[in-house]
Amino acid sequence: MNKIENQARPVFPFTAIIGQEEMKLALILNVVDPKIGGVMIMGDRGTGKSTTIRAIADLLPEIEVVSDDMFNSHISDYDLMSDFVKQQIKEGSDLSTQFIKVPMIDLPLGATEDRLCGTIDIEKALSEGIKTFEPGLLAKANRGILYVDEVNLLDDHLVDILLDSAASGWNTVEREGISIRHPSRFVLVGSGNPEEGELRPQLLDRFGMHAEIRTVKDPSLRVQIVEQRTKFDQDPYSCIKEFKEKQDLLKETIVLAQRKLPMVKMDYDLKVKISQICGILNVDGLRGDIVTNRAAKAYVAYQNKSEVEIQDIKKVITLCLRHRLRKDPLDTIDCGTKVNQIVNEILS
Repeated sequence: MNKIENQARPVFPFTAIIGQEEMKLALILNVVDPKIGGVMIMGDRGTGKSTTIRAIADLLPEIEVVSDDMFNSHISDYDLMSDFVKQQIKEGSDLSTQFIKVPMIDLPLGATEDRLCGTIDIEKALSEGIKTFEPGLLAKANRGILYVDEVNLLDDHLVDILLDSAASGWNTVEREGISIRHPSRFVLVGSGNPEEGELRPQLLDRFGMHAEIRTVKDPSLRVQIVEQRTKFDQDPYSCIKEFKEKQDLLKETIVLAQRKLPMVKMDYDLKVKISQICGILNVDGLRGDIVTNRAAKAYVAYQNKSEVEIQDIKKVITLCLRHRLRKDPLDTIDCGTKVNQIVNEILS
């Protein structure tokens, strides 16, 4: 049995997914630069949201972690290390490492705060003076992807915790005066169906990007998607084999983009134009400006270029701004269309 067939559950190849380019681009850019702040994917049921998210996680190259560390700590990046690992390095301990697949953690709708954040064994701490921590999903998601399906139905309190961890990169658990903190840097991906309710605007604003997906209307394209899926369900391993070359190429492109990202330059005039667009659209705060700058640079790195041009900004700006516009119930045009109109005026 070969390596592919050893996997517990075959994952649909990312490069085999037909259509939904906006969602795929948003996910790739967040992988290139996790500081973009995650992506909210809103769309109809049965449009392949979960399939695409699992596929991007499966595509990513393995990461090096400190062995037997419950937080997937990095061996040399201080921001991605647990306090325990930092202490061991300070003491000059020799740490062993291993390579693991990028963690892909699902947050179930019925999850409790303890399940998300982890728990401290108070009894053991008081009787034996030992801090014993049972890690939650935020610990397991460090350096990976945290996926929340139907995020618009998740308890607001849990959404707040999620967004705070995603923004700060740390999770702190406090019980009876005992406190434990650990790194929690992950790409936050939420998905939902707009018919089941919207997210609060202040929470929506915390997602870096917002991709909208619709059911494909073109009959021939629908047939193509159905045939591709049927082929995978009948023989997943030959389908994975068929797309291996494309998968490897995309994986290589993402790794190169991650390396190239720090060298990408953006002209001051273009930064001014981005802020001008945000101002005209009445985008609250500066998060829209920051995310658009980051996303444009990530897109340029992904294209293996070194300088941001107008067309690069046009490619990403709607994804970064459409969910930050104030909703007017009397508006007849969609937020994305409104962003496009202003973008075409300013970036002509």
